[in-house]
Amino acid sequence: MDIFVQQIVNGLVLGSIYALVALGYTMVYGILGLINFAHGDIVMVGALVGLSVFHALSGSGLPVPLVLLLAVGAAMVVCMALGVSIERLAYRPLRHAPRLAPLITAIGVSILLQYSAALVWSKQYIPMPELLSPTRFTVLGAHVTDLQAAIFLLACGVMAGLYWFITKTRVGTAMRATEQNKEVAGLMGIDINRIISLTFLVGSGLAAVAGIMVVLYYGIGHYSMGFILGLKAFTAAVLGGIGNVRGAMLGGMLLGIIESLASGYIGDLTGGFFGSNYRDVFAFLVLVLVLVLRPSGLLGQASGERA
Repeated sequence: MDIFVQQIVNGLVLGSIYALVALGYTMVYGILGLINFAHGDIVMVGALVGLSVFHALSGSGLPVPLVLLLAVGAAMVVCMALGVSIERLAYRPLRHAPRLAPLITAIGVSILLQYSAALVWSKQYIPMPELLSPTRFTVLGAHVTDLQAAIFLLACGVMAGLYWFITKTRVGTAMRATEQNKEVAGLMGIDINRIISLTFLVGSGLAAVAGIMVVLYYGIGHYSMGFILGLKAFTAAVLGGIGNVRGAMLGGMLLGIIESLASGYIGDLTGGFFGSNYRDVFAFLVLVLVLVLRPSGLLGQASGERA
């Protein structure tokens, strides 16, 4: 029982990070019908920018909460500027092109971001400086640190704030109207280009927060870290129903729990052969099963249009 609770706790923390990244995928897909495969690399840029701030201020004597706020702020500014620039320069000219063109462009942007990051931060793994000393406590037999609790609560707070923004504000209403029908929304006076840019802005800001959480959780950053993370977040978005904000949140949490339980229990049954080193297999197995059994996802609606 203790092992089960421990895996659930680990899965919720990991799943909350997946959910934040998945929201960026699902928001862009909902409005543009585009799978932005460069989104995971925006997370990577946010993580490495945060690590740079952590290293620059680690010996400055500033309070740790202030250092964290500065790192998050710097990562959000860089990622938001990067996301809006990518939309303006790479995706907007191809908005009316066949779907294959923006998809290939997204893959190209992803590769460009990876190797640009390798030039800036090198190809070496960058460790997290020792700013935090997590305190461990026990809940229902599971070992939990205050850092894990903070990551989970912050992620849930950010997701709740985003959901309120989308459902209760005028800008959120404009985003939902643009998602349903861009042409009609434009006739109603909504600035479509502005709303799409805002979607990339918000999604990239969430990616920056997720990137900081990743380096705090794992204690390390790398120029290629966004690739697998992005694919897992895409899997979470598909699991919940891509284009559905609540589905992205649910899919991220479920994927984290499935991955933790599978890597823990199946790893024990196979003598460690299918353990944590093979946890990525379980995530992509979920993707295959969802695409075969329920392509619209858990909360998505079936559509007659072929993707």
